[in-house]
Amino acid sequence: MKTNKGISGVMQQWVFVGPALVFFTLIVLIPFFMSIYYSFTEWNGVTTNVKFNGLDNFKHILFEDKDYRNAFWFTTRMTVTNVVLTNVVGFLLALLLTQSLKSRNVLRTIFFMPNVIGGLLLGFIWQFIFVKGFATLGSLTHIGFFELPWLGDATTSFWAIVIVSVWQGAGYLMIIYIAALSNVPKDMIEAAYIDGASRVQVLRSIIVPLIMPAVTVCLFLTISWSFKMFDLNFSLTRGGPFNSTESLAINIYQEAFRNNRYGLGTAKAFIFFIVVAIISTIQVMYTKRKEVEV
Repeated sequence: MKTNKGISGVMQQWVFVGPALVFFTLIVLIPFFMSIYYSFTEWNGVTTNVKFNGLDNFKHILFEDKDYRNAFWFTTRMTVTNVVLTNVVGFLLALLLTQSLKSRNVLRTIFFMPNVIGGLLLGFIWQFIFVKGFATLGSLTHIGFFELPWLGDATTSFWAIVIVSVWQGAGYLMIIYIAALSNVPKDMIEAAYIDGASRVQVLRSIIVPLIMPAVTVCLFLTISWSFKMFDLNFSLTRGGPFNSTESLAINIYQEAFRNNRYGLGTAKAFIFFIVVAIISTIQVMYTKRKEVEV
C-alpha cells in the first residue's frame, strides 16, 4: 500500500510539475547553456560555420571595447539612481495611501496604471511629451524646465529616462509597500506614540524594520528592472545622443543582431548575467539580515 501511495504521489507531482519543467528546460535552460557555449565562439548567428575562439571575446570586451564599458557605466549610474528614487517614491505613495483618505482607492489605481502600459508604448508617449509637449509649454511660459533639450543632451537624456522609469515602476512598488504596511501591528505604533516617540522615530525604528521583507523584494525587482532596461531606453533615445544613453541591453542587442557578431554579443550577455547575479545575491543577503519578526 505504501509503495502504491508513493508511486501515486510521484505521478501526481510529474503530472502537475512535469509540463512546466519541460517548457522551462526548452525555453530557458537549453538556450542559456547554448549561449554560454556561443560566447566562446566566433559566429554571426546565421551560418552553420561556428569557430571556437576560446577567451578572445572576453579579452576584447574587457580590454578593447570602449562602448561596452561606457554602456556599463551608464547602466550602473541609471540603476543606482532608479533604484533609490523608485523605492522612495513608491514607499511615500504607500504611506500616503494607507491613511484615511476617501479617494485612496482611486489614487491607488491612478498611480498603478503606468505600470500596465508597455515599455515601448510608454517610451513613445513620453518621447512626444519631451519633444513636443515640453517645447510647447516652454514657448508659452518661458519656464527653463520645459525649455531644456530633454532628449538632445547627455545629461538631460539620462534624467528623462530616470523620470519615465520611476513614473512607471513606483506604482507597482507602492502596491507591495501598501501590503507590507497593512500588516504592521497598529497597537505597536500606538504604544510608541504614547511613549512619546515622534513620527520619524516610529518610521525609522518600527515601520521600516517590520516591512524589510517588502524592501528586499522591491530592491530586487528594481535592480533587475534597471539593469535589464531595453524597451523604455530604446523607444526614448535609442542610446543617443552619440551613444551617451546606451544601456547594456541595447549594446548587446546592437552587437548581436545589428553587427551580426552573435558570439561576441552572447559573451557580453554572459558577463552581464554574472554581474547582475552577484549584485542581486549580495542585495538579498544583506537585506534579509535586516528583517525582523514580530
